[in-house]
Amino acid sequence: MANPIPLCDTKGMDRKRWLECRMHGPNGDIKYTLGGSDISTIFGLNPWMTPLELWHIKKGLMEPPDPPNPDQLEMGHIMEPIAAHFYAKRTGNTIIEDTILYQHPSIPYALANLDFRFEEPAGKKDRKKGVLECKFPSYRKADLWTDDAVPIYYDLQGRWYMSITGDEVCDYAAIWGNNPENDLATPRIHRDLVKEEMIFERAEEFIHSLEINKPPSMKDVFNPELALQGLARVYGQSKRGMPTVEFTQKYERQLRRIAELQKVNAELQRTINDNEKEIEAHSVRIAEMMKEHENGVLITPKDKLIVTFATRYTHRPNSKLLKQQYPDVFNEVLKTSASRKLKVEAIPN
Repeated sequence: MANPIPLCDTKGMDRKRWLECRMHGPNGDIKYTLGGSDISTIFGLNPWMTPLELWHIKKGLMEPPDPPNPDQLEMGHIMEPIAAHFYAKRTGNTIIEDTILYQHPSIPYALANLDFRFEEPAGKKDRKKGVLECKFPSYRKADLWTDDAVPIYYDLQGRWYMSITGDEVCDYAAIWGNNPENDLATPRIHRDLVKEEMIFERAEEFIHSLEINKPPSMKDVFNPELALQGLARVYGQSKRGMPTVEFTQKYERQLRRIAELQKVNAELQRTINDNEKEIEAHSVRIAEMMKEHENGVLITPKDKLIVTFATRYTHRPNSKLLKQQYPDVFNEVLKTSASRKLKVEAIPN
């Protein structure tokens, strides 16, 4: 395989310029591009973005979203060299910073912006050189890295990079705590041409959808909640006066199932409401007995009935008072949220 084409050095770039280079190349002459973090998205496996959103971003119809937690993103960048340091300490490999934006030698839309490269020690049998990706997952996602596992969205990213650089291996340094002995995973994946072909088939389909102006569907998105959030971000609020959408018969099964489940939920909610009223009625005498006490107990031959009646405090602004005394501040901090909830009901003809 020919060597990758170095397009530019991204070191020191601000986020805006970096996004511009990733979107269309440093000279703005690549109509559509795909980078490593885009690949899990086009497969519908990205936990944070859907293919439809990515398509609109690539078409210039949407701005790339700001990170939901900028401080977390900043910390991730700060932690990359720390993860690389402890990876090197554990493996004995040499770490090389690589801030070049690379282009595939024969596929112009395929770009790669690596974290680092690594080299195994000189003299080692079958000495390897490859890509090193550093990750900073939360401790809640640490189990995704157990037993040398790599989350699928990062696995696809590494395989994309190897296809562009020509490297045969990609290592990962994932650190999630302050004890590298236990809080650092250093798995390795090997280049697989069969998987690579599958990845490029999907990439070609996505690029073609951009060229023919045909947005992808949400059918492959693994998380329905994410799909609905993505649709809301793409299409925004509903518009009054728009014509009624007429569905074809192929959607009848889904529509009827939604209507059935919503009817069941409404009945369950009515039951919950009735139960809450009965609970309140039974609670009056018990609360009267408890007075200021937080805990109570009834011991029976078969069990104990534990009673808890503790005060819980919540703190929230008094919006009415804030609006009256500081109307300018109230209007400044007032946040309007919009949501759309799908509802289906069957109405006899």
